[in-house]
Amino acid sequence: MLRGIPSILSPELLKVMQEMGHGDVIILVDANFPAASNAQRLIRLDGVGADDLLSCMLEFFPLDAFVEHPVSVMQPIPGVPIPPIWQEYERIVKEKDFSKAFTDLNVIERMEFYAYAKEAYAIVQTGTTAHYANIGLKKGAF
Repeated sequence: MLRGIPSILSPELLKVMQEMGHGDVIILVDANFPAASNAQRLIRLDGVGADDLLSCMLEFFPLDAFVEHPVSVMQPIPGVPIPPIWQEYERIVKEKDFSKAFTDLNVIERMEFYAYAKEAYAIVQTGTTAHYANIGLKKGAF
């Protein structure tokens, strides 16, 4: 066991976060996302909330300061209001983004988000049941 690393960050997730290079993307998805059929690398954290995971990850994970939007979310289908979890994501990222790369959430159309996820370095499936709780993080450099 290592000291100072939250237990919510599994050994597999820590390994993936360390392996990722500048510009690589990791996607945190809700329990409804078709992660297994879209992931190059899949990490399952079924008992973990995406918001709690995001908060812990950003203690160690730098966001890309060389792109306009290092944080992306999946756009709801027409007629569905903005998901409440997005406000929590914005609050967490603003608080934890030590690189100050974050300005606002990049909203990606639903089908384009699936393509974005397919190209991601890894997908982390959480236990979050909130709809449209999917969020992508582009890794920066220290």
